Amino acid sequence: MAEYTDPQADGAAEEMPELSDGDDDLDDEEEQWQWMEEDGQPVTCLFCDRLLSSVPTTLQHCTTEHQFNLRDVIRKYNLDDYGYIKMINYIRSSKCGPSCLMGLPDAALPWESEDFLRPVVQDDPLLQTDPEELCASEQTRVPACSSSGPQSHDALLRRAQAAEERANRSEEALARAMDDLHKLRLLAQGLVLNAETNRSGNLGSVAELREDEDEAYFSSYGHYGIHEEMLKDKVRTESYRDFMYHNPDVFRDKVVLDVGCGTGILSMFAARAGAKKVIAVDQSEIIYQAMDIVRSNRLEDKITLIKGRIEDIKLPVEKVDIIISEWMGYFLLFESMLDSVLYARDLYLAEGGSVYPDLCNISLAAVGDTQKHQDRIAFWDDVYGFNMACMKKAVVPEAVVEVVKADTLISGPAVIQTIDCNSVCLSELEFTSDFCLKITNTSDCTAIVGYFDIFFDKGCSNKVMFSTGPQVTKTHWKQTVFLLEKPLSSKQVSEELQGKISLRKNKKDPRSLLVTLDVRDRKQTYSLQ
Repeated sequence: MAEYTDPQADGAAEEMPELSDGDDDLDDEEEQWQWMEEDGQPVTCLFCDRLLSSVPTTLQHCTTEHQFNLRDVIRKYNLDDYGYIKMINYIRSSKCGPSCLMGLPDAALPWESEDFLRPVVQDDPLLQTDPEELCASEQTRVPACSSSGPQSHDALLRRAQAAEERANRSEEALARAMDDLHKLRLLAQGLVLNAETNRSGNLGSVAELREDEDEAYFSSYGHYGIHEEMLKDKVRTESYRDFMYHNPDVFRDKVVLDVGCGTGILSMFAARAGAKKVIAVDQSEIIYQAMDIVRSNRLEDKITLIKGRIEDIKLPVEKVDIIISEWMGYFLLFESMLDSVLYARDLYLAEGGSVYPDLCNISLAAVGDTQKHQDRIAFWDDVYGFNMACMKKAVVPEAVVEVVKADTLISGPAVIQTIDCNSVCLSELEFTSDFCLKITNTSDCTAIVGYFDIFFDKGCSNKVMFSTGPQVTKTHWKQTVFLLEKPLSSKQVSEELQGKISLRKNKKDPRSLLVTLDVRDRKQTYSLQ
């Protein structure tokens, strides 16, 4: 989208003329007016069929012949560029008389409709005339005279005042344009959220992605580094291990499916916990290392490894008793791997079977970290003496994945969504939820933080859970931070902070997320990709 540029911005940027050289400046104004008269296109009068030689001549004709001063009308109704264009087209299309234009009520003007933006006269020179310059030209068109005379001084003073007024109006118009641009960006994001996809099926499920479209995702899991990071995450890995080792009755003589097995660690836990057969599936190249790992641990008689997407392959069994998977992404649902687990559940899980982990919570809390906000957001207000505040429009919409210090939390947590992996359907992975955060600290609110909790619960005599919140041992998921462009003061927050959150898949990339927060009448959409 091309960025809106105010037509007056260039004029506002011009330097003020030297007061000691008043004659030359007055001559410049006179030359500009003469240029409009000499090189202007023929113009049809607004109220009769007469064809005039230029815009200034037309304005003079309207004043003397029809007692209509266009500049007075522009000032009376405070018309901007669009209002001026609409009025000209309204006059030409309705063929109204001059008198009716000066006696209009204070209510809505008759040319408010967007239909009047369409030209009535093709290449109408009046539509190509800037209304501000039109009004300014009348104020500054004064006869040249000696720079030492009082008339010259008064004229220059008027010019200076007029230039200052134009500059102020231009700054206001630019500010409005920037605000409109921000609103258009939000609108565009909303359109993306609600756009119809070209694919048939459910909500842009990853099952509908072609293999070549999903190649980048699986390639990222082909390198050992990401698996080393996950294996060294003790909170994650030991929770899965403890769930399986401490609940052998759940796994004894069962057929287990491991979706996205990676190095095969969960499959080997399941085999050691007593599973009769484990089928491990992964599309990334790490599957070949997993085959070697399984053989090295003499578990090849129990564990069968298959390369491919669960949506594209056929298992060697009709049904399985248990599905295990470590599918969680940032803010729980990033990467949309749960889509694949639900696909496997609906196709292969036997009646009475279970998906593990079976329960998940997504929670929010308020953050008051003024130093972090200064480093990330307020930083752009003054960068080595330059204003780069416009960069905030690019910085703020990107959610940040990082570890949040527990002492920066200024509220208790609020659960915004609970997911039961044995019953949830794909459409429920996109949701809108109200929330209320109970404030525990009077600091300004600079961000909202999101995290998730995981539960191994169904049929377990020894239940296991872990959290990815700021108050507990950190995990490789860290937390997801949604920075506010402007902090909410402690007075605004008071005892509680209410808001609404919407989570949607990005239709262009179902593995990424768009999260919209609406807090205290401030609405911002964040991307997680």
